[in-house]
Amino acid sequence: MNTTQFYGVHTALVTPMRAGAVAYDDLERLVSSQLEGGINGLVAVGTTGESPTLNHQEHAEVIRRIAAQAGGKVPVLAGTGSNSTTEAVELTRGADAVEGVTGMLQVAPYYNKPSQEGLFRHFSAVAEATDKPIILYSIPGRCGISIGVDTCARLYEAYPHICGIKEAGGSSERVAELVQKLGPDYLILSGDDSLTLPFMSFGAKGVISVASNLVVAPLVEMVQLALKGDYAAAELISRKYYGLFKTLFIEPNPVPVKYAMHRLGLISSNEVRLPLCEMTAASIARLSAVLGKLGL
Repeated sequence: MNTTQFYGVHTALVTPMRAGAVAYDDLERLVSSQLEGGINGLVAVGTTGESPTLNHQEHAEVIRRIAAQAGGKVPVLAGTGSNSTTEAVELTRGADAVEGVTGMLQVAPYYNKPSQEGLFRHFSAVAEATDKPIILYSIPGRCGISIGVDTCARLYEAYPHICGIKEAGGSSERVAELVQKLGPDYLILSGDDSLTLPFMSFGAKGVISVASNLVVAPLVEMVQLALKGDYAAAELISRKYYGLFKTLFIEPNPVPVKYAMHRLGLISSNEVRLPLCEMTAASIARLSAVLGKLGL
């Protein structure tokens, strides 16, 4: 399967909220601003989109609105993962039927900590529910497990449309292992803004980004430079925004990025749903200082 359509920067979109409900007007404006900024792709209802606290109706509607607003101009990956295989299959089938959804982002099942064989069977069931590309999402810090390199290889061999991974384990060595084991056509996207360039130097082709909710064009330029092999120029951009990359995670994602987006007028409220809550005054001061230094 050709994965070049997924090279670049994909924004892990926040789900704007206001007065306890999803603010769909904000969401549509946000997608439009992303397209105007030159984003390469969009991710609907990932962790940054607060997938754990959206009900099924909201989950489906957010995906539909993002895909409709994108209008086929960029790939749209729908977050359809779950720690219940049945639920992941149902969400995937629902997203598969939405016009404009390019592929699925499938996080490793969390909390129940399946074995690698369990992971293989889980993702196999999801793969049988769609012919669209599936990007795995390995984030052991949230899930308690990694999707093993050998498991990725088994899945890729059995289901060629399980064609990539969002790697958020923090290890360049693991990126190198994935490239060595699965070959250069297997898509690897960084799951951490601050590690985008190190991962790309080992074979990743871009990033699923939180920071690009705020800053689009410079990050797109950074990744395009790296894809062309101009790491010196790309590093200058990465250094400029490194403080932002790190400060957006001083409290649980997406609390800081929503605060920053509201401050910049990109969304009308910084509201998140419990168990997430607003940032502390100390964290606000730190983030505000970083935004001010960048002229944001």
